[in-house]
Amino acid sequence: MKKQILTAIMAVIIAAGSTAYAAESKVGYIDMQRAISTSEAGKDARDQLAVRVKKFQGEINVKQNELKRLKEELEKQGILLSESAKAAKEKDYQTKLKDFQRFAKDAQEELQAKYEELNRKILGDMEKVIRDYGKKKGYTFIFIRNESMLYADEKADLTDDILKQYNSGRKK
Repeated sequence: MKKQILTAIMAVIIAAGSTAYAAESKVGYIDMQRAISTSEAGKDARDQLAVRVKKFQGEINVKQNELKRLKEELEKQGILLSESAKAAKEKDYQTKLKDFQRFAKDAQEELQAKYEELNRKILGDMEKVIRDYGKKKGYTFIFIRNESMLYADEKADLTDDILKQYNSGRKK
């Protein structure tokens, strides 16, 4: 919402400016989603997350198989067991089920936190590159492309230029 309001305010400022100033204005935009996902840092972040996902998925599969085994055991032996033994097995199953659910939730939260941490770092670094690029090339405004932009000429898309500069700066 803030981005939409900011974009609208900037558009009004640009439109309200004098024609002389408008002639001197240089405006561009960057598709931040594409920039992050296709940057080398974005690819590295995706690889780091994939390793964690694979690790968690392995643990989840083991726990799911254990739960399945316990459930089948309970169903097969349920008739033969005494009420107290059956209740103990049911309690054991419920405890392991809760542990599994807690583990899955914690894993999801950890992955989300890591994703946000990596994106914040990339965004911070990319913002510096965008600011430097804007100053060097004489841009008045550089916007982030979002759904509130009804039209943007592709000539004003700076994403590829910013990506090149960002990736080359990372290699140094």
